[in-house]
Amino acid sequence: METSGDKDLTTASGRPYAENENMMSVGARGPLLLQDYILHENMAHFNRERIPERVVHAKGSAAFGVFTVTHNITQFTKARVFSSVGNTCRILMRFSLVAGEKGSADTERDPRGFAMKFYTEDGNWDLVGNNTPVFFVKDPKKFGDFIHTQKRDPQSNLKSPTNVWDFWSLNPESLHQVMILMSDRGTPHGYRHMHGFGSHTFSMINDANERVWVKFHLVTQQGIRNFTNEEAATMKSTDLDFAQRDLFEAIERQDYPRWNMQIQVMTDAQAKTFPWNPFDITKVWPHADFPLLDVGTLELNENPMNYFAEVEQSAFAPAHVVNGIGYSPDKMLQGRLLSYPDAHRYRLGANYEQIPVNRCPFSVNNFQRDGTMRVDGNGGKDPNYYPNSMGTVRPDPTLREPSWNLESSVADWYDRNGPGDEDHYSQPGTLFDKVMTDQERANTVHNIVGAMSGISGPYRDAIITRQIEHFMKASLDLGTRVAAGLGVATT
Repeated sequence: METSGDKDLTTASGRPYAENENMMSVGARGPLLLQDYILHENMAHFNRERIPERVVHAKGSAAFGVFTVTHNITQFTKARVFSSVGNTCRILMRFSLVAGEKGSADTERDPRGFAMKFYTEDGNWDLVGNNTPVFFVKDPKKFGDFIHTQKRDPQSNLKSPTNVWDFWSLNPESLHQVMILMSDRGTPHGYRHMHGFGSHTFSMINDANERVWVKFHLVTQQGIRNFTNEEAATMKSTDLDFAQRDLFEAIERQDYPRWNMQIQVMTDAQAKTFPWNPFDITKVWPHADFPLLDVGTLELNENPMNYFAEVEQSAFAPAHVVNGIGYSPDKMLQGRLLSYPDAHRYRLGANYEQIPVNRCPFSVNNFQRDGTMRVDGNGGKDPNYYPNSMGTVRPDPTLREPSWNLESSVADWYDRNGPGDEDHYSQPGTLFDKVMTDQERANTVHNIVGAMSGISGPYRDAIITRQIEHFMKASLDLGTRVAAGLGVATT
């Protein structure tokens, strides 16, 4: 019996029991008895404690907090989370390595995932992005191939710089993101000192059913801090979990990290005259043309009580938007609308959105039933089909979004490098020549040379030559310096 606030030890089915350290056996030296169910239950559960790690973004850290609206953007969106200045919303924010495994070092050169879940009264809104405004590929068919190059080689089971640079040299659309990754922004000083980006183009719809295109930015109030390549390597040998420890301990000491949410807004008319495809995730929208508009602040002020329950089981998907926020023709976004929820169903089960950390805290009504780990009553006696004569769940036609005004209705194989989409060099060149400081340029060249020095095998020279040609097209200074660092003649 329970005494002095203690709790009885029980089986998973709730039966209290007395012995949790010694096995039931035939005498002191005899074999075990099959009837020792406690042993079986504990061992069987132990064997199943690990769920599949995420294929990408496997290692991550997260915290809860609050989003507060500071500026009125109701001219752009009818989403109730933005309905009034001062409105607040509980959030979960998860940071992660992209290519790294669960045991990876937090200071690896890698983009960082930057995923947010807003528990709004219109449902859960997931804003899933990275700490970079662009990505390596712009067609979802290329995504799996790209990730394979970042993972382990199928023969050696080792990470392969040759595979990485072979893919990048054959896909010049990657150049913009490669430049960011190879700068010191590829090794941020923890999660608190980096910006976040929705990366994709999304849309907002206002009360008049008017649509604009938007990009989301999260600007750190802590200021940007990065490791140099050598500092990152030193920290890797000192503390594999540096970023996770830094975030957790900052919140524990009430040094709550904060970010400013800002948006860029583009009208449909502006999209039609933009010099690049505005839905191309390998491109940015220049701030001079599309200035950042203040929206609100995010503060992380609550560490999870249990990592597995609230971080490992958390699931984010760009498909999860709310009324007033929508999608765009961004092809990578279109691919992720399917792939992210599908990955969660594989990893966590068909009812992953009923896991407490993923569950909408407000009303959820639909005709989905059954499946593994259904824990919400499964709809009770209500009908599991629509239309029906008995139930009260009905679609709301007032929530219908306006149609997109697309240029063509003809289905065809899209040439991601076709006319108008083939400029992979202007923005990376501007980044290196005009945005980076002298020291940042030197560090970026140093990091590129170090990374490309790992290329080996019979195709080494071809890969290096091809990649240097891309650097040359972006910036003659960049290409020349990289070639010199690799001992490659440029004349």
